[in-house]
Amino acid sequence: MSFSRPKPRLLFLYSELADYFLACIRTLISVYDVEVHIIHWQVNKEAPFAFDFPVGAYFYEKEKFTKKSLREKIRQLDPDFIYCSGWMDKEYLTSVSGYKKNIPVVIGLDTKWEGTLKQRVACYLSKVTINTIFSYCWVPGNQQKKYALKLGFKAENIMMGYYSADTDYFSKLGIKATNNKKKKYPRRLIYVGRYYEFKGIKDLWKAFIEWEEKKENDWELWCLGTGDIEPIVHPKIKHFGFVQRRDMAYFLEETGIFIMPSHFEPWGVVLHEFAAAGFPLICSDAVGSAEAFLAEGENGYLYKAGNIEELMESINRITSLSNIKLLEMGSKSVNMAVKITPKMWAETLMELIDNKK
Repeated sequence: MSFSRPKPRLLFLYSELADYFLACIRTLISVYDVEVHIIHWQVNKEAPFAFDFPVGAYFYEKEKFTKKSLREKIRQLDPDFIYCSGWMDKEYLTSVSGYKKNIPVVIGLDTKWEGTLKQRVACYLSKVTINTIFSYCWVPGNQQKKYALKLGFKAENIMMGYYSADTDYFSKLGIKATNNKKKKYPRRLIYVGRYYEFKGIKDLWKAFIEWEEKKENDWELWCLGTGDIEPIVHPKIKHFGFVQRRDMAYFLEETGIFIMPSHFEPWGVVLHEFAAAGFPLICSDAVGSAEAFLAEGENGYLYKAGNIEELMESINRITSLSNIKLLEMGSKSVNMAVKITPKMWAETLMELIDNKK
């Protein structure tokens, strides 16, 4: 494939925008001579991020298109590469049908293989559905790669590193925070996420309260986020609501251990963000990104999702460690965080495009 224009034109059909995705796009534009167009869903009202949009990329709100005008817009753009964030948006799927013959058409997949009936049906139907539309699959981890293989994608057509935190941003904030922690380590656990049942937030509250009652201590739990669960009232649990990324520096400096208690979390970029910021970690075994960013006993602890007793034990183990050990764990997290970076994300994408010139 040869390009009919000075630089390749890349089209992303995205669901909800996220800071980490925009960081990858910003890196892509800064390193490579490409033209980027992004069609995306509306901003989630429960997570009203004030985005810093990369200069040089073109953004379009999907709700302003009809089915017909969306397909016409893609035809007018005449892209050299198309990326689609999953198969949940049927209008995206129908709009990119037919492009596979001429350009790379990539689907993002963050769902872990669990062998459910729904997944097995998807694998059975994939030959006449997603395999007819997409030539490549981009996944974040090994469990997602396993699913992609079962969906019929060849190993050489599966790209890794689908998600990356803005590692430069969080590591810079983390360096400053860690320097302060060397003087006085903050006795605070932190949760960042939505207040939903599947996020395990009520497990965390229950485990923390029961642990705190059994073992007198000076630790607090700080929770950042919103959702349909009413914040629990407790003297040692503080709620801060939704927090913009630009305001995270304060919380990184004032807290010492990150906890992610999800019941369901195909990946979870926030674990990567706190690893890059130099935090010891606790997370459930439902968190997909733990395979990359948590080494048991080295930079944190893993427990069985939904198991309150195991979560309590993890909290007790990690808070019993010395400040020096916690700092060592945080350093290990930083080292693990560079397994995936926006630069690597951009390299993966451009390697595919360069090979198709």
